[in-house]
Amino acid sequence: MATRSVETARGTRTGSLLLACVAEHGTATHPYFGSEALARGPELTRNLADIIHFLCALHGRHPGIVDHAATRTVEPAGRAWLKSAAEAMVDERVYLTRLAVAAGPMPSTHGATGSETAILSQRAALATLAQSDRRGCALGAAMAYAADWQSIRTILDAAAKRLSVDPRPCGLGDATLLSEVADASAECERALLFGAQQLALQHRALWDLLEARQQARQEY
Repeated sequence: MATRSVETARGTRTGSLLLACVAEHGTATHPYFGSEALARGPELTRNLADIIHFLCALHGRHPGIVDHAATRTVEPAGRAWLKSAAEAMVDERVYLTRLAVAAGPMPSTHGATGSETAILSQRAALATLAQSDRRGCALGAAMAYAADWQSIRTILDAAAKRLSVDPRPCGLGDATLLSEVADASAECERALLFGAQQLALQHRALWDLLEARQQARQEY
């Protein structure tokens, strides 16, 4: 009984830590994500279009993080969730494509060549992370992606309304489900949290890039 209690406590801690890691290091706390530039103003449509196109470049192709992680995960709860998440990602990629078409061309921005190089490097880094042989790392990255995507979706859905695109429901799972999957995979907690942190930091870097592009457009 004592052993069971310890395992339960450890599992609960794993899910909470993973979500806290994403909340601290990911999209939601980035200054640009909550800035006036993404809420109102004459450049709002251009800023939203920039975000959509870069998210398309990073997450709009198959295979993505979830698909890669599915080939590296052995935990039963993780495999079950990844199967469902991979199906949900089909809809997410369709949604991103429709938004990109409705948004029109990527906004002209000074230093665009450097931006394209940066996003290609990020995509390669994420693919490497999601194909890690370290047990639990890929799963942690995929769950962090799903958790952080909930924040990103608020921007995408706001853009959808502005661009007259019907918002689509997201099937990647809510915080409760993701926490349960992490709890059930607590044997590889350290790797889960490492993968989650690295994914969150990559998303953070994306928002750094998007903010720099928005500032560059203001200067020219």
